[in-house]
Order: sequence, then C-alpha cells, then structure tokens
Amino acid sequence: MIFMTKDLMTCPIENTLKLINRKWIIVLIRDMFSGKKYFREFSEGKDGLSNTVLSDTLKFMEQNGLIRKKDGEYRLTHKGFRLNRILYEMAVFGLDELECDDTQDLEVINMFKDYYAEILRLIDESSSIE
Repeated sequence: MIFMTKDLMTCPIENTLKLINRKWIIVLIRDMFSGKKYFREFSEGKDGLSNTVLSDTLKFMEQNGLIRKKDGEYRLTHKGFRLNRILYEMAVFGLDELECDDTQDLEVINMFKDYYAEILRLIDESSSIE
C-alpha cells in the first residue's frame, strides 16, 4: 500500500503551473536563455508589458526560486534552468503546427529546432547556472 502525504496528493502539473502560469513568465525565462539579464532588456519588443508588471513578475520569479538577482542582473537558478525542456517542447510544438509542404520549409523548421535546442542548452547542459 502506498501512503501519500498531503503535498504528494496534488497534481505535479498543477504544481508546475503555479510557478509558470503568469502571463510573462515563460517569455522572460526564454529571454534569459537568449542572454537577456537586465531589467530594461526584458521589456524590449513586448507591447503591453509595463514596468510595474515586469517588476512584479520578476519578484514573483525570484521569490519562487526560478531566478536570482545580483548586482542588477537576473539569472536563472538551477530550478529555473530545468524549465528548458518545457520551453523546448513548446517551441517544437509551435514549429510542428506550422503548415508547410515544401522540403525547404521543413529544413528551416528543423534548423529552428536545432537552434532552440542550442539556446535552451539541451545539447550541453554543463553550462554554468546559479
């Protein structure tokens, strides 16, 4: 017989969603994998992301152990880094949903899959994280 504590009775998917379900979190994590680290960089090209919302979201991410702020620079923690596979699968899903029959288009899609695998560090997970 298996006994479960109260913490184990909740769905692990729901637990993950509690951390990443805010509107901008996945996009901000993606940006950190792409090299963005400073507050001003995160709002570039994001219409509708106010400084207040950005600040609140970064604080939420820091309080929940996804990122760490040091000397004005935001970095993924190990916990935040582990979301790389989720982001990769989201990217692949989005690419697979593109309708294309052309062989050249399929080659470009595969190049993007490789690109995402590289920036999300699925290829070399020995990269330093905090």
